[in-house]
Amino acid sequence: MVQLLGTGDKVLRLIEKAVPSDIMVRGNEITISGAPADNALAERLFGELLELIEKGETLTEDAVRRTVDMLTQGTAERPAEVLTLNILSRRGRTIRPKTLGQKKYVDAIDANTIVFGIGPAGTGKTYLAMAKAVQALQAKQINRIILTRPAVEAGERLGFLPGTLNEKIDPYLRPLYDALHDMIDPDSIPRLMTQGTIEVAPLAYMRGRTLNDAFIILDEAQNTTPEQMKMFLTRLGFNSKIVVTGDVTQVDLPGGTRSGLRVVQEILHDVEDVHFSRLTSADVVRHRLVGEIVDAYEKWDAAQEEPASAVHAMPARRPGRRR
Repeated sequence: MVQLLGTGDKVLRLIEKAVPSDIMVRGNEITISGAPADNALAERLFGELLELIEKGETLTEDAVRRTVDMLTQGTAERPAEVLTLNILSRRGRTIRPKTLGQKKYVDAIDANTIVFGIGPAGTGKTYLAMAKAVQALQAKQINRIILTRPAVEAGERLGFLPGTLNEKIDPYLRPLYDALHDMIDPDSIPRLMTQGTIEVAPLAYMRGRTLNDAFIILDEAQNTTPEQMKMFLTRLGFNSKIVVTGDVTQVDLPGGTRSGLRVVQEILHDVEDVHFSRLTSADVVRHRLVGEIVDAYEKWDAAQEEPASAVHAMPARRPGRRR
């Protein structure tokens, strides 16, 4: 009961805010009263939380919120199954999907050869893809992991930066290194990179290669051109898997250049064994405010587009009618 209700009844208070029913706790007995539909939701919520406890999970406020969100969405997947799907464990820390959208994304990676993870910042697109790559390497399903991303922000200014080429592009690859350190013993990473088991390189280094027996991740794909995206996807070799991640609302390409991630959705949407997994602000697993910030920006963008559409819809004035 202490695990279910939380220290100082923190979890209980959260449940009371989440469900319309009245909840009474006396000893080891919980009484739910209210409308039948509300009571059914509360009963399912307690059932899912009890199963999480039985599976060895410690209930957190975040886990309770996500369980409520999944139940209110009315999906077929059970929250207890989503929140206990382990991908990778290291030093007592387990990487797993935290939302229904993330679970569908992970399932799509298992089921398809090429997967596009498209969504806003903080939805775990790259992190979960890298966890699946490390899992595949540990299971000996593939022989190497290749991580790449475009160094778009540098552009032609790269030559003016001090240091060697590797030192110039390192800042653009740093997020990939950071995720690797969370999943693999940091002491073994240099050895694995020297052996070629793990490769982290800018997208330009992919040209002319055929990548067999590899798990390949293209990060920040919204900053690729259509030509670069085609070049990358055609590197696919036998027994390989590709995951492409990006956020089409954060394109850093020069004005007038179309994003390869936007174009590829029009080209490959009907191709078998290619899957587009779209994550939303509901899948943000950073601070609660990140999801609200994403929603606020989407509303603002929509409001900016409406006046422009209205202007284009207005009929042109006839010459000579001006007063």
